[in-house]
Amino acid sequence: MPFLSRGAQADCVFYLQTGRAKLTVVSKNGKEATITLLSAGEFVGEEAIAGAVGLRMATATAITTCIALKIERTEMIRVLHEEHAFSDMFLKFLLHRSMRTQADLVDQLFNSSEKRLARILLLMAEFGKPGEPETLIPAITQETLAEMIGTTRSRVSFFMNRFRKLGFIEYKGRIIRVHKSLLNVILHDQIKDRNAQNPELPSASPSGRPIRRGLVRPALALRK
Repeated sequence: MPFLSRGAQADCVFYLQTGRAKLTVVSKNGKEATITLLSAGEFVGEEAIAGAVGLRMATATAITTCIALKIERTEMIRVLHEEHAFSDMFLKFLLHRSMRTQADLVDQLFNSSEKRLARILLLMAEFGKPGEPETLIPAITQETLAEMIGTTRSRVSFFMNRFRKLGFIEYKGRIIRVHKSLLNVILHDQIKDRNAQNPELPSASPSGRPIRRGLVRPALALRK
């Protein structure tokens, strides 16, 4: 059920107290895409305080049972000016959201579909956050995962089956359990990238003469 809808007036901000939600956008031809997943402790609809009241560009929909605090625009602005502890928390959230958006863009531009899928599953399981990760992630369809990483459902199905065979995940239907070993997909790729970009140079030429390092330029491996 959406608690923030595209096209509605951006006159309030929501603070997700419990549960998980997704943020989706719709193109002119009606195609829907999930752009991010929201978890407890995050704000949504923060564009309401960016300027004059406009219209929402995205829809926020609960994917588990959620409790969200609705904060009117005027009240949000007042509290930001008067409550420094709240202002600090909100600024920290905005910086984290900005860093996450940049990381998502880099992931989309440079990483393979398999690596992007591994990353989104680890993010949904909240690996890297303080405390124990939620290894059992909310029910999500392969179509939604495909939208989020920019590939087809059939490729998501292929990679999910491979992750399961390797013991990185367990799943039955939409219920997915993520194991820490899934990090190997990302870490292993990073090791390969470093080795490809920094090849070991020989100390001598085939004729036995020393090679002058300044005249040798290591080749860069370009990956799709």
